[in-house]
Amino acid sequence: MQTKAEQAFQILKERIMDGTYGPGHRLVIDQLVRTYQISSVPWRESLRRLEAEGWVEMVPNVGALVRTFDTDAWQKGLSLLARIGGYATALSAPRLTEDDLETARSLNRQMGEALAAFDPARFGRLNREFHELLASRAGDDRLVGMVHNEWARLEVIRKSAFWYAPGRAEASLAEHDDLIRLIESAADADTIESAARQHELRTVEAVTRHEAGLHRDPV
Repeated sequence: MQTKAEQAFQILKERIMDGTYGPGHRLVIDQLVRTYQISSVPWRESLRRLEAEGWVEMVPNVGALVRTFDTDAWQKGLSLLARIGGYATALSAPRLTEDDLETARSLNRQMGEALAAFDPARFGRLNREFHELLASRAGDDRLVGMVHNEWARLEVIRKSAFWYAPGRAEASLAEHDDLIRLIESAADADTIESAARQHELRTVEAVTRHEAGLHRDPV
């Protein structure tokens, strides 16, 4: 059975992730007590935990605010995910079933459809589902949980900070197919981990180059 502090933590995290409490929203303990009928102590504990996980920042003379993310935060988050996600995918690969891989192919096809329809939100959701699926059978619940949490954080960042690199989405679809083929061919763990990691890092590099170009002084 969940403690009150755990309940408070889950409520706040879910509300932040679904956008109810958006970036910059002030989390006032008295209001939370009245809204959810949970006393103040669990809310204080949950806010400290959310601050430690990077979801909330404590501002002097203001209180707890939902963090406002930017492209730099997204780049750092995806760089971290490249490492833990790549490792989880390598561990998961031998345990993925034919149905898992067919689902991954279907998700990648749907991503292509979303791209053609100029629907970046759907593209992003499907991309997350694709990668979480490939990492889901790592056999390490803590690692899989870390991957899930980092994808959740990136989802919030994506909503609050626009990022875009021309041509990168199309390239990522081809890389997804390559990754599925590596898993199907029973490639060694190091090869799969490197491919999954480099896939994410190429996105970071593409966005970094694009951002640099946008801010370059005209000649």
